[in-house]
Amino acid sequence: MLETIFILLVAFLLILACVDLFVGVSNDAVNFLNSAVGSRIAPLKIILIVASIGVLFGATFSSGMMEVARSGVFHPELFSFYDVILIFFAVMVTDVILINVFNIFGLPTSTTVSIIFELLGAAVCASAYKLYSDGQSFSEIFNYIKSDRTATIVSGILISVAVAFISGAIIQFILRVLFSFRFQNSYRYLGGLFTGFSLTAIIYFLVMKGAKGASFMKPEYIDFINANTTVILWTLFIGLTVLGQILVMIGFNVFKIIILGGTFALAFSFAGNDLVNFIGVPLAALDAFTAWTGSGNDPHLMTMEILNNNEHANSLYLVLAGLIMVTTLWISKKARRVIQTSINLSSSTQGEREQFGATPVGRVITRIGLDVSRATYNIIPQRIKAAIASRYIKAPVVKGEIPLPFDYVRASVNLVLSAILIASATSLKLPLSTTYVTFMVAMGTSFADGAWDRESAVYRISGVVTVIAGWFLTAFSAFTLTFIVCLIFFIFSYPALIILMIITMIIIYRTNFAKTKVTETMQQVIDAKGDNEKVLQAISSAVQVFYKDNLTCLERAFNEFFADNEFKLRKVTHKAFNIMDELEKERSEYYSMALDKEQKVNIDANHYFYLSFTNMYEVSKSVHNALSQAVIHVANRHTIFSGQLKENLEELLQKLQKFALYIDAMSKEPSSDNMDGIAKRAKKLNRSIDKSQLDLVNLIGTEKISMRSSEIYLTFLGTVRNMVNRYLAVALLARALAELTEGKKPEEAATQAQMLVQVNPTAEAISEKVEQ
Repeated sequence: MLETIFILLVAFLLILACVDLFVGVSNDAVNFLNSAVGSRIAPLKIILIVASIGVLFGATFSSGMMEVARSGVFHPELFSFYDVILIFFAVMVTDVILINVFNIFGLPTSTTVSIIFELLGAAVCASAYKLYSDGQSFSEIFNYIKSDRTATIVSGILISVAVAFISGAIIQFILRVLFSFRFQNSYRYLGGLFTGFSLTAIIYFLVMKGAKGASFMKPEYIDFINANTTVILWTLFIGLTVLGQILVMIGFNVFKIIILGGTFALAFSFAGNDLVNFIGVPLAALDAFTAWTGSGNDPHLMTMEILNNNEHANSLYLVLAGLIMVTTLWISKKARRVIQTSINLSSSTQGEREQFGATPVGRVITRIGLDVSRATYNIIPQRIKAAIASRYIKAPVVKGEIPLPFDYVRASVNLVLSAILIASATSLKLPLSTTYVTFMVAMGTSFADGAWDRESAVYRISGVVTVIAGWFLTAFSAFTLTFIVCLIFFIFSYPALIILMIITMIIIYRTNFAKTKVTETMQQVIDAKGDNEKVLQAISSAVQVFYKDNLTCLERAFNEFFADNEFKLRKVTHKAFNIMDELEKERSEYYSMALDKEQKVNIDANHYFYLSFTNMYEVSKSVHNALSQAVIHVANRHTIFSGQLKENLEELLQKLQKFALYIDAMSKEPSSDNMDGIAKRAKKLNRSIDKSQLDLVNLIGTEKISMRSSEIYLTFLGTVRNMVNRYLAVALLARALAELTEGKKPEEAATQAQMLVQVNPTAEAISEKVEQ
């Protein structure tokens, strides 16, 4: 009976390892692919082939890292087989729950940080439980935990973040001064040298330093490499430099070799360092189970000294893990989507949506950084400033070309430096967060390249702060949650194991394999990429859906506001946020349309698509903001106005409902007659809003209306006006797009639409703009 239960538990852990590999590679593939894809150095298929080879080879070099899961955090000889299985099971169950919770809330996390602190949390729990059961002092807990080794691992992860950023910034600055942004001339003389240095560094840190961790490497091979390191390095450097210079002279782009070589190296390093996060614990559990079944001892009495035997992991398991990772690279739609949407991370271009919002800490650091920058700038001699500035003059963008997110020099540094840092840690058997290292290198190189201007610096610094905060949050959450889960296992034993196994399977299925429902409007937006008429249909369909959704939110919100019901008002506000989020997703398809080289969409149609969805998004944003203020008003128990002001809002709602009929008619048939009808209705609505504002002014003098009631009332009126005017603008854009598909010039309608939403106009302004 016991053996059957343990077989089930170990089998489940091995299945979790496979699922973790699939999910982990889907999320982390961007770490070693985005630089090559962003620089457009080669077709995606070639990049994937190179990365696949790197992953497969890197997996076989990861054997030494498996020691971290087996005995890196605790002393296995002090724990029984039963204790160890509970520790490993708690770690894997918690890992699934934690990573999915972090993903749901969009919080940055790291599989490396989580696995280390999960092992630590489970080991501390098991140690404390054993000491409590035996009546011993809790001070003995440090005899069970490898505190020195754990401290080394944790400090290594944390220090690597700072090292990655600083080294990325320094190396990129030096190379930018050498090559400049117009690197064609410098490239002729330095291309070969850069090739030799980059490839030699890759070979040294990956192959020579990582050789002792390879499952197939014999001791005599390692001894030969150690004895002849200097000779091998100089031979490689000179040979590769000469070869690189010859290729430069015959006109071959050696950056292709460097960037693809860097992609191989980073994929290699990723597999070598991160594989332990996914399969280290299940393989350790399998080794423990094999030792127990072979001994025939009591699982509660047999201790696990065998986990201290740091033998090379079975090459077959490593190769199988590598094959799963490679397969995921090719078949995972999520991996492709993450790659496609993350290239803006360290983009040099301006005006793009930043990944992180501004934070108070980020603002303080930005302000200090600007002050230090000004002081440093004033100290540097003018000649040096002029010389450096001349190297930072960017090459003009050729008309018709899409500018690269980052050029070949920066892509090379991102890849090669990240690979070197991770491979160095792997050779020392120190797990690093590959996500954090690649992120910080990219942020460092973008900083050195001047991509952090006044418009983007606060967001990128906030991003760095968020990543570091995410590190601590992950560590604390992983330790605490695993401690609790492990304690439940020790108290309730096998029933708890089975129940949490079922819960884990449900979580895995729902978050990774259950089909996500695509809304009808989203599907139309996706399908619209190849046809101007379909773009118009997508806009028309979205107008009807989102106008009604926002109107429903306003109706429900007004009802709950006047009922003084905070709970239901919060629910409506959450619904408004979801509408805004959905609109933002659909608007983002504009970017995919621009990237699709085979798409037939006219540039003007693409532009109208963006403007239309931006106007609808701004309405949703306005509704959400108004409802959020209403929630605060109700939560603070401020006075809920009534009388004439309440009647005004209810009357405006009725008029918005009638306005919906004109919106529907315009969406179905964007004709001139329907356009005139919607314009006249908008004019009347704006006059009603003006009257409602004047009513407030008159009532303030005669009735006791608080300032806060006045403000929330005006906020509601502003939201209604914004809704009317922006949907009128969308109608004008739809009319312009309809004229475009008919072969006419739509300039007049488009101009009216853009003028309309520059400000919140009064009824007279609306009348003038539309009737011109």
